Amino acid sequence: MPQQRPSLFRWREIPGSVWILGLVSMFMDVSSEMIHALLPLYLVTVLGVSTLTVGIIEGIAEATASITKIFSGALSDYLGRRKWLAAFGYGLAAVTKPVFPLASGIGWLTAARFVDRVGKGIRGAPRDALIADLTPAGLRGSAYGLRQSLDTIGAVLGPLLAIVFMAALASNFTAVFWIAVIPAFISVAFIVLGVHEPERRRGLREVRAPLSRRELMRLNRIYWMIVGVAAIFTLARFSEAFLLLRAQSVGLPVATVPIVLVVMNIVYTLTAWPAGALSDRIGRYGVVTVGFALLVLADLALAIGGTITVVMVGVVLWGLHMGLTQGLLSALVADSAPDELRGTAFGMFNLVSGIAMLVASVVAGALWDIAGPAGTFLAGAAFTAIALAALPFVRWRAIRIRRSSAVSRPPP
Repeated sequence: MPQQRPSLFRWREIPGSVWILGLVSMFMDVSSEMIHALLPLYLVTVLGVSTLTVGIIEGIAEATASITKIFSGALSDYLGRRKWLAAFGYGLAAVTKPVFPLASGIGWLTAARFVDRVGKGIRGAPRDALIADLTPAGLRGSAYGLRQSLDTIGAVLGPLLAIVFMAALASNFTAVFWIAVIPAFISVAFIVLGVHEPERRRGLREVRAPLSRRELMRLNRIYWMIVGVAAIFTLARFSEAFLLLRAQSVGLPVATVPIVLVVMNIVYTLTAWPAGALSDRIGRYGVVTVGFALLVLADLALAIGGTITVVMVGVVLWGLHMGLTQGLLSALVADSAPDELRGTAFGMFNLVSGIAMLVASVVAGALWDIAGPAGTFLAGAAFTAIALAALPFVRWRAIRIRRSSAVSRPPP
């Protein structure tokens, strides 16, 4: 009787704790996005702060998250445990949520936003390293893709629920902020009660100074090449706020502009898990290459598009590229990093990507002012083309190192 070929998704083989971590991300994203979708409007219309102040708050918050990731990842390597550090990060974010409906001034809201992003920074690298610890190498694409899909479902549901509750509660910001508290604490309960960290593998080397030069040198050349290519790529995928501005510039009514992010995130959600599962079967670099190429096409459509239809095609392509790259870049980091340094590897990767995202958004804004939307998106296409050209070389080097390691390894 012929052996049955396993399904593409192999969902039964994905460890239960990985499913739970996906739900943890989803519920926290529902909570965060419900608040973040309304917070700028609340700050400006209710508290009367300037848009410059809103920008400063968001900039400080996101920079803090990026910087924190490197230290939390390194700490998880030092401790040799990851779950409780990730749980602390989710818990810290959850306890800030009641501050938003209780705050009466900008000071409390700024502090809550700051601590919330510190929590995000603390949980990110340990959680991503924990997924690699839990998952066999041949399933990592599926595992990271699944978590990314569930996380993005939260990013879709959060703003939609905010709209629904604002309509049902007569635009009562405080009431909606209180409702957003609930999924945050559900998220913490899931990670505390449902995630089981594997025992530390016997014989695994202890790491006493994860951020020392000696330990960072243990992260091999392929890892650093992946980080470099991802940084160049991130320069091309600046903030999605520019998608909103582009849609508005071609005549999409202001009230319906948020549909752009809904469409983008739906496409992202539907493609992240299949892309990860496909990479387990045919290899990661081929799928990532297609993702990079799709971003070039998205940027070209957004640069030359003069109608809502063409811009929405660009938005769909943008969502596709996100689905085909974000989870797989994490899988490539996990594949290339030593087991005992995965937290540090993810922390450094997230730090570099966060800095690149900040630079990308500043450059994109400057280009928008100087050359208009076409200049911004054509520059994005150029940066993506550079990253795309570098990918075959990274893949070639990875194959060479893998083959030389296999040759040099003594027989069992």
